Amino acid sequence: MNAPPLRIGIDLGGTKIEVIALDPAGDVRVRHRIPAPQGDYEATLMAIAGLVEEVEEELGVRGAVGIGTPGAISPFTGLLRNSNSTWLNGRPLHRDLERVLGRAVHMANDANCFALSEATDGAAEGAEVVFGVIVGTGVGGGIVVRGYVLTGAHAIAGEWGHNPLPWPRDGERPGPECYCGRRGCIETWLSGPGMAGEFARVTGRHLDPPAIVAAAAEGDPQAEAALQRYEDRMARALAHVINVLDPHVIVLGGGMSNIDRLYDNVPARWGEYVFSDRVETRLLPPVHGDSSGVRGAAWLAGGRPDASA
Repeated sequence: MNAPPLRIGIDLGGTKIEVIALDPAGDVRVRHRIPAPQGDYEATLMAIAGLVEEVEEELGVRGAVGIGTPGAISPFTGLLRNSNSTWLNGRPLHRDLERVLGRAVHMANDANCFALSEATDGAAEGAEVVFGVIVGTGVGGGIVVRGYVLTGAHAIAGEWGHNPLPWPRDGERPGPECYCGRRGCIETWLSGPGMAGEFARVTGRHLDPPAIVAAAAEGDPQAEAALQRYEDRMARALAHVINVLDPHVIVLGGGMSNIDRLYDNVPARWGEYVFSDRVETRLLPPVHGDSSGVRGAAWLAGGRPDASA
């Protein structure tokens, strides 16, 4: 496959829309960010079209376009679903963007874009099977196999956050209520709000995750115990993924990925739950950080990075 001369990636967020342009070697040529038009579908389409036009005029090259969005396009209806940007739900976003941009558009869930970015030229570069994890205000994931995003029959591959916490302990059943209508989802335990909520239930203290981490570092026994519980839950949740997918690398993204001790303590625990005599899966922080989503959207547009370009 010949790499396009310019890959344009769009990260369609709830509060902002970011665009990035990559050359064939993966170097950033342009980056812009604008506020997302809240609640206005047509204005969202026009904002994306305007960003693409601006980039192409600035660089003088027509590009291939990839877009990362919360939620996913239903393979049955062609409509967007499960987006926290609710004005996009139930809309033919993919078809409409192809219409306004006048070209094919490659689209994927934002967690898939994160995984693709880190598998292409990030922390998991060269790994055959990669699981990209988003642990922030919610919990999601994406799977990349041999450089390609695995979408699945229902476009939900990698959505581990709405599975139950594996091997639950007595105090973890039935678990906190989840917005999806179930209880005890992994998201209710491992998201930032999930950690803060569990800490408040156990201690009566209201601290956000960075404050809990800081308190543990200063010797607070309640904060240290909370982090150890969190690490054990993440180890169980990721061991479940390893038992099914057997990835070579797991990359953490989102705000909770900034907890440095996870990268040593979680792998030290997950061997107890993995159905293998040895676990070689690596748990790594992202190379591209907050830029991974928009970079992955650009890589969606086709081809692998060309080191000789």
